Amino acid sequence: MYKSTSIGRALALIALVCAGPIKAEVASAVFAGGCFWCMEKPFDELPGVVATTSGYMGGQLDNPTYKQVSAGGTGHAEVVRVEFDPSKIGYEQLLAVYWRNVDPFDAAGQFCDKGSHYRAAIFYADEAQRSAAAASLNAIQAQFDEPVVTTLEPAATFYPAEQYHQDYYLRNPLRYRYYRHGCGRDRRLETIWGAAQN
Repeated sequence: MYKSTSIGRALALIALVCAGPIKAEVASAVFAGGCFWCMEKPFDELPGVVATTSGYMGGQLDNPTYKQVSAGGTGHAEVVRVEFDPSKIGYEQLLAVYWRNVDPFDAAGQFCDKGSHYRAAIFYADEAQRSAAAASLNAIQAQFDEPVVTTLEPAATFYPAEQYHQDYYLRNPLRYRYYRHGCGRDRRLETIWGAAQN
């Protein structure tokens, strides 16, 4: 009896070890806020965010390149896909960070970057995200007289951007800061939202 119980326990332990660690559930959110270089950092700093990836969404061309998207005409927006653990951070918290990092009143693009590929948009994955995004947009609109032009769009195929765009703020910190400053991003964000960490 003792031996069979010990063998059973040993087999159960082996099964647990072979199964590996239990992985946390990961959800995704996709946001467009102008240049995707500037949208990774604020989300990467949040506890519960697993990864951010710069890419393209919302256009008619499969596997677009940066050159094609930036030339206009493909319909894509530069986006950041945020993968997060919903047990540690909620979609509503991501929305709050998103709004603080965009100009919701600019219909021509974002900051110094103009064109529909630089539009501000929230790409919702399902009805729950659409509802939360709409509620957050309405709450933002209630704070301002100027009309909010940020769009809510159904998520489509996400195409990762070229590798040299990924984690640009980490790999090219001086160029990133120069671009961000030269584009007037932080000045405009402070004008809209006040002195906030971006």
